[in-house]
Amino acid sequence: MRRRGVTVILGALITALLAAGVMVAPMPYVVLKPGPTVDTLGSDNGTEVIQVTKGETSKSAGQLRLTTVNVQSQVELVQAIRSWLSNSDAVVPRELIYPPDQSEKQVQEQNAQEWKQSQSSAETVALRELGYPVQVYVAKVTPGGAAEGVLRADDVITAVDGTAITDRAQVTELVRSKPAGSTLTVAYTRGGQPATAQITSRADEKDGTPRIGIEIDTKQPNPYEIEIDLDKIGGPSAGLMFTLGIIDKMRPEDLTGGKVIAGTGTIDDSGNVGPIGGIPQKLVGAKKAGAELFLVPRENCAEALRNAVPGLPMAEVATVDDALTALQAFTSGNTPKPCSAS
Repeated sequence: MRRRGVTVILGALITALLAAGVMVAPMPYVVLKPGPTVDTLGSDNGTEVIQVTKGETSKSAGQLRLTTVNVQSQVELVQAIRSWLSNSDAVVPRELIYPPDQSEKQVQEQNAQEWKQSQSSAETVALRELGYPVQVYVAKVTPGGAAEGVLRADDVITAVDGTAITDRAQVTELVRSKPAGSTLTVAYTRGGQPATAQITSRADEKDGTPRIGIEIDTKQPNPYEIEIDLDKIGGPSAGLMFTLGIIDKMRPEDLTGGKVIAGTGTIDDSGNVGPIGGIPQKLVGAKKAGAELFLVPRENCAEALRNAVPGLPMAEVATVDDALTALQAFTSGNTPKPCSAS
């Protein structure tokens, strides 16, 4: 009996130790939690988030807050259970955030790159809204090419066959849309003076692709210098709120109407607002920050409606113009276009 008792005690002890080991062993999951929000019109750690020099800026009575998600990458069973039971956290497979073929460092580096790109696109879109369009210009004329003697370096291309040019990819697409040997009408400005030229494309010697023999690039002449000073956040999801923040600072009117507006969404150079992850956590974070309206990317609306936070109305936006329209409606006492599940 004495030996049997010792065996039972040892068995119970081993079971307890195994259970304890399971409770503290790393899990193949990560936990998403509401992260901090930042007012793009204000300061972070004593430094203005959006800094505009060489131009006049205005102050707003309200706030435009970007929203974030905290990722807890090392998760034990107890923490996972606690987060599963939480109304604001989400437990998701680790591979959704950290792909198996990438290390955490690589993911962080990618997020940092996307963060910088979102700032660049925000600046491009904001300046265009403020009346400074992107210009596609000739960076170099290929010697012996179809455009030699017709176009010059620094000519700004405004249209090809009647299609207005706002992006350099358009030039390539329009040239390639017709077979080599086709004559295209190219509108351009040189020294501020408009002109047109007829250029006949030629087949590339290597692959037969139609070309007109120019290298192109873009520029956006404007009198400002803009810098965004916020390095602790990664990913592209702050693009929309950066865009609105720049516009608000550089326009005399107050986009916020004295209200606290939060939102999220990527932005591309054309002003399109793209979907993001972590919308449930961002809604919670926005509400805690006192937001009175949340701008939701159209493709996130169904998920946002499933995770709606009481007392926080949501507006659906697909472009920066949609966001500006929503702000105008909301600050005028009207109802912006609400999120729809479709």
